[in-house]
Amino acid sequence: MLVLASASPRRRELLAQAGFCFEVHPAHIPEDPLPGEDPIAYVTRLAREKAQAVFAQRATDAEAARNLAVLGADTTVTLDKAILGKPEDAADAARMLGLLSGRTHRVITGVALVTAEGAQVAAEVTAVRFLTLGEEEIAAYIATGEPMDKAGAYAIQGLAARWIPRIEGCYFNVVGLPIALVSTLLESCKTLKS
Repeated sequence: MLVLASASPRRRELLAQAGFCFEVHPAHIPEDPLPGEDPIAYVTRLAREKAQAVFAQRATDAEAARNLAVLGADTTVTLDKAILGKPEDAADAARMLGLLSGRTHRVITGVALVTAEGAQVAAEVTAVRFLTLGEEEIAAYIATGEPMDKAGAYAIQGLAARWIPRIEGCYFNVVGLPIALVSTLLESCKTLKS
């Protein structure tokens, strides 16, 4: 049985779109970066911790553990080596969008697949170019509420799409789950084949 350790509706939609059958069991762990933590290390650590936490909750006995695979994921935005997570409030969202304006940033998603055999961990990186944004545009976007639960304070699949002329890499990674990478991990999983 595959379990998605995430409350993200976007991850749920993407995994279903790719044809996977799964249950959802969100993980509740602290998501703060460690001091000096590299963005890739940060998202892969969180993905692993989420998947391990849910695996520990769901693997109530040896039989349950043997038939369980838990997928964890975490996405962040980085600019100039700084991690831009979810905004704390409207002012923080405005700050982040101002930083991204007219520049190229990276979106990194860490994924982890935890089974009784252990954990497989990987990361996907996509470069995203933003147009230059005015203060009024930023304020109007924040007023929609869309940026408030998104890393980097925007959703590429939402209203912010109009500001993104190009990306280099996986589009689905920017949405929150690099489907090709996840598919490769899941297809190699012995637990899901038995």
